[in-house]
Amino acid sequence: MKKLMVNKQEKETIDEAIAHWRETGLLDDVAAERLGESYEVKGFDWKRLAQYAFWVALSCVVLAFLSLFADQLVLRWIERLYDTPDVVICVFCFVLASVFYAWGFRNKRKHPDKTFSNEALMAVGVFATAAFIGYLGKIIDKGSGHFSLLFLASVVVYGILSVKLSSRLIWVFTLAAFGIWFATETAYHSNWGFRFWGMNYPLRFTLFGALLTAFSVFWQHRIRPIGQFRQLTYIIGLTYLMTALWLLSIFGNYSDLDMWSQVRQWHIFYWGLLSSAVSLGLAWYGLKKHDNVAREFGIVFLIINIYTRFFEYLWDNINRAVFFLLLALSFWYIGRWAERIWRGEIK
Repeated sequence: MKKLMVNKQEKETIDEAIAHWRETGLLDDVAAERLGESYEVKGFDWKRLAQYAFWVALSCVVLAFLSLFADQLVLRWIERLYDTPDVVICVFCFVLASVFYAWGFRNKRKHPDKTFSNEALMAVGVFATAAFIGYLGKIIDKGSGHFSLLFLASVVVYGILSVKLSSRLIWVFTLAAFGIWFATETAYHSNWGFRFWGMNYPLRFTLFGALLTAFSVFWQHRIRPIGQFRQLTYIIGLTYLMTALWLLSIFGNYSDLDMWSQVRQWHIFYWGLLSSAVSLGLAWYGLKKHDNVAREFGIVFLIINIYTRFFEYLWDNINRAVFFLLLALSFWYIGRWAERIWRGEIK
């Protein structure tokens, strides 16, 4: 019989579960022994290595592209390329994107288990698509300065591609482009200022993240083509929401750094209270509903908020030795608390 390969932490969890079921009578000795023989610790996490290797490969492609600009020979070649008509470059990027999408989709159909290599091909297609849309914008530009429409176009293109190719990676780029479109569109309508309808960027993205999260929870599953990406939208929506709330707790609703620097942090403490309350609410909801994503976001950002306030209110007001001693004690307490949860002493 082929054995299930698990890592060391997973084996410990399964061992504890089997021992618990054995003690409570849910499993007899024979069944427990058979289950214990059905899995073993894998020697090396090759899946994670593959994932990291493809990430490094994509990063190296980007670095290789950037390093070209440091080469004088290449710079002279780029100067000649600068005279190439935008239409030619636009068509080239379109063809390049089509090739990599087709290649990735073909590999996905033939080798669905090669997740990371397939997504890496899709990622190259995504970058080529971005270049295509950018040059298309230059071709049709009439000097209006409303380039946020290009990001909206990329949202539509990436959204369609993510559905047609069933690609989670492209859906991530769809939501990232959606956020960039929101930022640039609101900036355009505020004459490229930092305030839109009286809101700075952190406050705007707090609302944006809340709406995106609500969409993933209440409506996305009803839209069949994108229902498969519901969990991903939920995670990215919470990322937008909690990061924006944290920035809001630091900068408040100020759009002028000079004005903000003259304000004491306790004058905007209510934003910190809001951020901490939302974090606490997420953690409570996640624990009650067994929602691991909400629980982890809530706990992580609650800790971030606590330490942010710690630095804001105590850094300039107490002795440095006392400050770092308190910091060490707090981290020790968090570590001890996490250890007790891991050992099952806290349910």
